[in-house]
Amino acid sequence: MPTKPQLPERSSRAKGAPTALDGLLVVDFTRVVAGPACTQTLADFGARVIKIENPDGGDDTRAYEHAEIGGESAAYLSLNRNKRGIALDLTVPEAREIALDLIRKADVVVENFSSGVMKKFGLDYEAVAPLNPRLVYCSISAYGRSGPFASRPGFDPITQAESGFMSLNGFADGPAVRTGPPIVDMATGMSACNAILLALLARYRLGRGQHVEVALFDIAMGMTGFYGMAYLINGENPGRFGNSPSGSPSVGVYEASDGPLYIACANDRLFRRLVVEVLNRPDLIDGPQFATRKARSENKELLRAAIAEVFASDTLENWMAKMKLANIPVGYLRTVEEGFNAPEARERHRLSRIPHRTAEWVPNIEPPISMSLTGAIDPVAAPLLGEHTEDVLRDTLGYDARRILEFTQKGVFGSGKPSTPA
Repeated sequence: MPTKPQLPERSSRAKGAPTALDGLLVVDFTRVVAGPACTQTLADFGARVIKIENPDGGDDTRAYEHAEIGGESAAYLSLNRNKRGIALDLTVPEAREIALDLIRKADVVVENFSSGVMKKFGLDYEAVAPLNPRLVYCSISAYGRSGPFASRPGFDPITQAESGFMSLNGFADGPAVRTGPPIVDMATGMSACNAILLALLARYRLGRGQHVEVALFDIAMGMTGFYGMAYLINGENPGRFGNSPSGSPSVGVYEASDGPLYIACANDRLFRRLVVEVLNRPDLIDGPQFATRKARSENKELLRAAIAEVFASDTLENWMAKMKLANIPVGYLRTVEEGFNAPEARERHRLSRIPHRTAEWVPNIEPPISMSLTGAIDPVAAPLLGEHTEDVLRDTLGYDARRILEFTQKGVFGSGKPSTPA
């Protein structure tokens, strides 16, 4: 039976402390990963994010099967913290009227529907920009909103495969491997957040908003990094290199007598310290086969075999102590369970638990950004489907009870009525 980690309650931020995005209204039409990752960051730092979902099931991640608590999936909870949730059936004209009313008041709109969906509903940038010239409108897609590939559906692993990014992952004698977590989705979400913040800064200077776009394929191609740049320079197709990148033959996973470790000695200075001060093998730097980085690359397998033989002769903790004393970059090769229970996670206060309406509390992974003056807000768990519909209509748009009832009767919120907190 797996043992769940014991999570502390989260300490509250200083009362009255400012936030970076206080007063910013974001209308969020996104679902799955890239879009919600973007808007969650905006929400974490003080923006008022209103997440619009289809009342028939809502965000696809609600049904993901990694784990669930209180009827909500791990995927959904991990991507939708600090948002207000409303349910609108956009096929109903009155629902689109509500969406337009929200957009008129918004600073930012974010959408990642398939191509043409927002236009079909009359909610695309060209349709709404005249209603709100200061609006920053962000579109997230697989291949962009224009051009011959705009209508192609695409997801994280597809763009990993098509961009060349996936071809760099795995071992030379095996197939290309996608990353476990959806790294292109997450990087696209971060890039979309950057694009929105850039457009908001430009609005401050220019007085008007703009349409910004981020495409998964573009992000995946950019993430090939210096391997992609090297191909453009020398025309050589880079291959897979497992845990030891080309040009850094001593970098990678090694096995102590009782467990694995990962070292990263990518330059001559660090390599010398490793073989002389830690491994007591000065011959691995003095001999002509290993004296230079180029020579070590040419004799990579011979070098790695010699290093592996030494590591296998002693325990993991003894090696870790020696390498930390010599200031060698080294780390334990941990599982998720080990990483989340590690002292680095505990001392950096990365994990906590926060209240939830149906689960009493849910786990929380802190935002990976620290700001001395305008830190992240106290986290609020991801909303239930349509949880804040009535609150948003009343408090943000000023609708009265009669009007909300009329919308309910017309099926604007699906077959049920707007949800409100108990």
